[in-house]
Amino acid sequence: MSMQRSVLAVGKCLACLEFMLFPVWRGIGASGGIAGGWSEGWGRSLRWEPDILGQRVRIPVFDYPVWVVLCRGGQARLREVCERGRGAIRLPADMLSIKLPELFHIHQIPKVFREDSIISGYRHPRSSALDCVLSSFQMNNETVNIWTHFLPTWYFLWRFFVLCSTLNFLTDSYTWPLLVYMLLICIYPFTSSCAHTFSTMSPESRHICYFFDYGALSLYSLGCAISYGYYVVPDSWVNSWLHQHFVPIAVGNTLFCTSLSCYSRFLELQFPQRSKVLRTGAFVVPFIFDTVPLFCRILLCCGGSCSPSDALSSHCYHLLFAFLTCFLFTAHLPERLAPGRFDYFGHSHQLFHVSAWWAPLPDGGRDSRHDVAEGVACSAWSHALLPGHHRSAGSQPRVEPGHHRIFSARCSGNPATLTPTSRTHRR
Repeated sequence: MSMQRSVLAVGKCLACLEFMLFPVWRGIGASGGIAGGWSEGWGRSLRWEPDILGQRVRIPVFDYPVWVVLCRGGQARLREVCERGRGAIRLPADMLSIKLPELFHIHQIPKVFREDSIISGYRHPRSSALDCVLSSFQMNNETVNIWTHFLPTWYFLWRFFVLCSTLNFLTDSYTWPLLVYMLLICIYPFTSSCAHTFSTMSPESRHICYFFDYGALSLYSLGCAISYGYYVVPDSWVNSWLHQHFVPIAVGNTLFCTSLSCYSRFLELQFPQRSKVLRTGAFVVPFIFDTVPLFCRILLCCGGSCSPSDALSSHCYHLLFAFLTCFLFTAHLPERLAPGRFDYFGHSHQLFHVSAWWAPLPDGGRDSRHDVAEGVACSAWSHALLPGHHRSAGSQPRVEPGHHRIFSARCSGNPATLTPTSRTHRR
């Protein structure tokens, strides 16, 4: 009897579940009913089958409504429910028939969309936003340009979050220049990637996209100027006229050179050579000015006034790749030597992108601890430790708790070797 009571208890539980589950089934074809209707409870669906007449009941048998789904017309009802559910979640037909955009040759597109020595792989000059996004997953002459700046964006974001977890950017004002640099180094490649993605929607959108691209590049140059002006400037420059006006001049350079590079696009069709000279100068002038403190510091170290360090080597690699980037931008090699051979992979603008984001990854990216951000951070750390760091005139150095351990783990060697040998108090 205990077994029978247990089974009846289970039946009562199943009866409660029926009111939650089976109204869906009763709602489909309930009016006509199937074999007496589906609304009967589990009490009528559970009966006891004796093995031999006259013996005690042993085997519980479920015959309704579980079996009715499979045996008493339930299969047809189940198929009907599945069809209705499939119709409710069916995707639009146009979403299932997406095709990759068509590519064109240089003679099939307007002159404003043409690139030097690139013959094929052009997207439609009136592409929709969806076509532009889909084209990033299709091999064309912009695909590598898009991804070589989109993927590094996530690397620099990761580096930024790592620094946020170890430095106190909110309360320690001495880290704010580093914060500005890290924010701009994340914005620049993402903006460039978007510019290359949506530059074929129309001639006007092409100009607008590259206006944003030039502005982001100039902002990145400004971030370098701010970090170099606060962390890398030689001791002899501290509190001088150039040191006090270094950042305002860099801001003026950013505004002027951004305007100049944008203006160069309007001369591109009629005066291509003049446009190229203006655009190159708009990038070279702020680079030369922003890196003047770094050049002076490298010369001091080469002259024996300071000792080599990992931070200095990071800055040297940064300069090396910056020169390589400028060369690739102006030379148009190797596609100029073999037009049409490097349309999809290996042309100068792709190499220019790789060199631009590889610059903060010295030593070929083999040791991510010593990228240019870490070089700037190490320089900041060394100045913060020395009595002569230039937080402000006459102020005493202050290092946040934990900074000594953080930076000393990143900057190999004695932190004092990262700065010039002069340790006089800067007033």
